[in-house]
Amino acid sequence: MLLLIDNYDSFTYNLYQEIGNRTKQAIRVVKNDQVTVADLNNPNLTGLILSPGPGRPEDAGNMNTVLAAAIGKVPILGVCLGHQAIGQVYGAKVINAPLMHGKTSPVRQGAGEQTGIFAGCSATFTVGRYHSLMLDPQTIPANLLVTARAIDDGSVQAVADEANHVYGVEFHPESIMTEGQAANQIFLNFLAYTEEKHHD
Repeated sequence: MLLLIDNYDSFTYNLYQEIGNRTKQAIRVVKNDQVTVADLNNPNLTGLILSPGPGRPEDAGNMNTVLAAAIGKVPILGVCLGHQAIGQVYGAKVINAPLMHGKTSPVRQGAGEQTGIFAGCSATFTVGRYHSLMLDPQTIPANLLVTARAIDDGSVQAVADEANHVYGVEFHPESIMTEGQAANQIFLNFLAYTEEKHHD
């Protein structure tokens, strides 16, 4: 079972649909102010997904607390606000960014390394961005790898703690503005980690 934290955002159900179309696992959706660390005790839990949403991560109900407790237990995927929460929980600062609501950017992932959730993706691809906050690259700790940046403004667009299968993307893979092949691979790669957990 996948646990999807809903940060009161319309994109949550786009995310639900895109992931649901690619897995037979059940997806449980819980609002950020109703989710608790106890939800992680479900023996059938295989992954945690953090939805986009308004505001700052520290104001998003119990998301950061649940996220911190989930690291190392199950694979985690954070999108936009969820990505910022991952950065914040690891110690990075969340700062203001140029307004990027409904705009596209080309991103470059890795250093040609096709690993983690970007395995099988092109080195560069176009993404849909909807954010006014971002991770301060100067404050991202060594145990959180920057895995993608926007080519146009250099902003951090993805981070990963590969050892614990924790992945954050600032852009929206569930948006129609994100290149389809890349979005498909990102979801399939994340789900592959959750399937491994399912069979542990």
